Amino acid sequence: MKKRTLIHDIARHLEVSITTVSLVLNGKAKEYRISDALAERVMQYVAQVGYRPNQLAKSLRTGKTHVIGLIIEDISNPFFATVARLVERHASARGYRVLYSSTDDSAAKAKDLIALFQEQHLDGYIIAPPAGVEAELEQLLKSGVPTVFFDRYLPGLATDYVGVDNAAGVYQATQLLLDQGVARIAFLTTESTQTQMAARQQGYTRAMQEAGQPAQVQHVPLNFDDDSVREQSIAAIHQFLQDNPACEAVIFANNSLATLGLEAIAQLGRRIPQELAVISFDDNDLFRLHSPTITAIAQPVEALAEALINVLLAKLSDERPAAAQPQTVELPVSLVVRGSSARQ
Repeated sequence: MKKRTLIHDIARHLEVSITTVSLVLNGKAKEYRISDALAERVMQYVAQVGYRPNQLAKSLRTGKTHVIGLIIEDISNPFFATVARLVERHASARGYRVLYSSTDDSAAKAKDLIALFQEQHLDGYIIAPPAGVEAELEQLLKSGVPTVFFDRYLPGLATDYVGVDNAAGVYQATQLLLDQGVARIAFLTTESTQTQMAARQQGYTRAMQEAGQPAQVQHVPLNFDDDSVREQSIAAIHQFLQDNPACEAVIFANNSLATLGLEAIAQLGRRIPQELAVISFDDNDLFRLHSPTITAIAQPVEALAEALINVLLAKLSDERPAAAQPQTVELPVSLVVRGSSARQ
């Protein structure tokens, strides 16, 4: 295995001081009156040997790694995957790199990731926090590392938050169905207690109450990493629809649940939208290809990614005082009306 070239190896070969090499590599040759010829000689040799600086050592000197940690729920989910890609693009344009990983909504995994990322001395964090990591995140916030919660927040932990108006999105979707004379509308959600899921249910319940219609909420287990749970989810949706033949429409709390729901509806042979209207929170490419196409509450992923980077980098660049009140950015969603919600 080839030995890694170190900065003192370069200095010894060129017969100059380590300080001289370091100043040249950090772009300070002119500031310290190092000749252009010597600076050029250093850079040529660096390129020749393929020297790369030790990032950890550099971060210890400068106090900056220019790396951001992005901890999300599930990188395989189209919503989180798209946000991660856009965050990486925006961060790169501002001179930052992104390390990201998924928690799978597991507190144990999230704790391990937080500890691992802290060892890397990252400059800041964007986190979609699962329940059960309050103590670890409280310590992270107390350490002063800039942190932004994304998609959901943890009540009691004061930090910046970027998300969408979940309640308003589901309220609007429910109202769309009610305006068409659809009265028996069910809301299918997960067993999660996360704030964004609670807000979606609240939006549905408020619309139904205002219309004088009974709310019908069904909680379904959801875990795509466990095939048995996935089958349980489909079976639970199948059973709910079978037990409620008068149900005219279902609103799914996220696109993962909606995907399983479409499978259950197909098993029952229920026609969409003639016998059952369908709306999903979160859009998905699958919904544009499905027949009929599926109405969805779309989150503004581009705007979310940009807001996340803007809020975090404002803290990193000291544009906002450390003692400033936490900032909440809540963006509007849009209702993409397609064939699955068109009732005659």
